[in-house]
Amino acid sequence: MAKQKKKINKNRFQLLTLYFLGLLLAVSNALPAYLQSNFLEQFVSLNLVSLFFVVANLLTVIMIVFFPQLIKKMTNYFLTKVILIVYATSLLGLTLATNAGAAFLSIVLFSIASNLLWINMDVLVENFSLNNSTGRTRTIYFTFINLGWIASPLLASYLISQGGYTLTFLIAAALVIPFFLLFLYQGRKLKDQVKYSKEKIGATIKKMWRNKNLRGIFFVALLLQLFYSSAVVYIPIYLHQNLGLDWGILGILFSIMLIPFIILEIPAGIIADKYLGEKEIMFVGIFVLTASLFLFYSIETPTIWLWGAVLFASRVGASLVEAMRESYFFKIVDAKDVSYINIFRITAPLGYIIGPGLAILITSFFPLNYLFLGLAIIMLSGFGFIASIKDTR
Repeated sequence: MAKQKKKINKNRFQLLTLYFLGLLLAVSNALPAYLQSNFLEQFVSLNLVSLFFVVANLLTVIMIVFFPQLIKKMTNYFLTKVILIVYATSLLGLTLATNAGAAFLSIVLFSIASNLLWINMDVLVENFSLNNSTGRTRTIYFTFINLGWIASPLLASYLISQGGYTLTFLIAAALVIPFFLLFLYQGRKLKDQVKYSKEKIGATIKKMWRNKNLRGIFFVALLLQLFYSSAVVYIPIYLHQNLGLDWGILGILFSIMLIPFIILEIPAGIIADKYLGEKEIMFVGIFVLTASLFLFYSIETPTIWLWGAVLFASRVGASLVEAMRESYFFKIVDAKDVSYINIFRITAPLGYIIGPGLAILITSFFPLNYLFLGLAIIMLSGFGFIASIKDTR
């Protein structure tokens, strides 16, 4: 009993360290995230911006597919250090980019490295998670991450006013330093503690497809990432360039809209662990998210309070889906199942392939707001995917 209590306390300390690392990485990630589409539009048209994101995320998917084998051969701990260096290099590249080619290369490296780093972090967090508290562990972890995303729009708008895109990307790169130092300091405690499954990627995909629970939660995660791709790439463009809202206002709106991720995810995780399971909460989240996308399409006036309310509502839906996605998936897989975690995280770059691809198609014939209508219709399929999975309670 004493040994078990000691292990739980040790896990809590390591999880606190990982929560803080997640916060640092989130701020570093989020600073460029809302700016990269407008940054690229300095060099190319909107359709080429979309094409850039499709290509960058296609390359990211390819890297993720091979990532489990690299983790098994080189360890998650070692790869985290290597990818951190690549990630910092991509941000420094953005600070120096003066043409479309240099900007695109840096965006590709940024996309690949940031996605792989979050997989590294997933494996680390899962190493210290217990199944009976997975909902709480994952939602606390994501709350720390979302704190970073909330702070970033205001910080980014201030940095742009002071030093433009260059200063913003430089600060994002500088945040890698404390992350790297803390990671090295914890070193031995964060090294790989499990024997990874030797299953090959093809077999993993087949097993996931045959398992209705894994298949269902995969598609729910993909729908959420499809929403995020529109939220990060096209909402800033639509509000800034189409409706004329300036970055000072957008920074405030984007920070306020992210508050649901802070106030809702931990309670949702506790409710999922103790009372309901995940399905009912996911249903509510998908409904709110779909309704919000229909409103994005419908509202064509730059009324600040109205956009603030709809943006806030959209994140209420997204936060509930995100919390339950994490809780459900990590209750049915463990850290040793690194191949499953990699396939699950492919949903992020896939969302950024499908979203911009859909944007290229729709904006070739219709105004940008029709993209949100198309996404809302696609989001309706989420009700079927949620219904197909077996609840954890």
